[in-house]
Amino acid sequence: MLNPIDVVRWNTDKHYLGHLADAGVPVVPSSFVEPGESARDALDLFLSETTGEFVVKPSVGAGSRDAQRYGRDEREQAIAHAQRLLDEARSVLLQPYLNRVDEHGETALMFFAGEFSHAVRKGPLLRRGEDSTRALFAAEHITPRTPSEQELALARRTLAAIPFAQPLLYARVDLIHADDGSPRVLELELTEPSLFFAHAPGSAGRFAAAILART
Repeated sequence: MLNPIDVVRWNTDKHYLGHLADAGVPVVPSSFVEPGESARDALDLFLSETTGEFVVKPSVGAGSRDAQRYGRDEREQAIAHAQRLLDEARSVLLQPYLNRVDEHGETALMFFAGEFSHAVRKGPLLRRGEDSTRALFAAEHITPRTPSEQELALARRTLAAIPFAQPLLYARVDLIHADDGSPRVLELELTEPSLFFAHAPGSAGRFAAAILART
């Protein structure tokens, strides 16, 4: 964990998505519910401002644990899920489910010392009607992917919006596509151990070289 501790602290709470949005970065629309607030009131307001399926997840979490996809007819289940997290003194993140992820998956772009290294496709994790994983992390289907120029540009724009000294040793930007096909930031991983070296020959060597250059 050679990224600075302030970066780690900032990045392990998905409230950072609000910072990126305020900086003009296109992110998946995100609404936060804080402990002490009403899950029912917050979800009713969220559903009045969005359409289609949606996701409930904790603002601090990893590996899709406690994250679940809901249809609008599952409002009561979603409220119970959100209220359980709030009762555990955990902030809750509400997001629309962008359906293109079912077909296109996610694009995860890895950067070492500010330079693009490689990218992979991650298959969709949240399936309708399935409970959230209770394992350390949900199983993923990973394949190599060449990102589009639009995806690369958004990933670089995201890194430039991080409110810390640049370049960081490593970063991963996870993108999905909106209904119009434009990429949106789903997550920015600056503490993430999964850099998918097995799917990009030479990537482990590039990362090792970046570490050596910092030491």
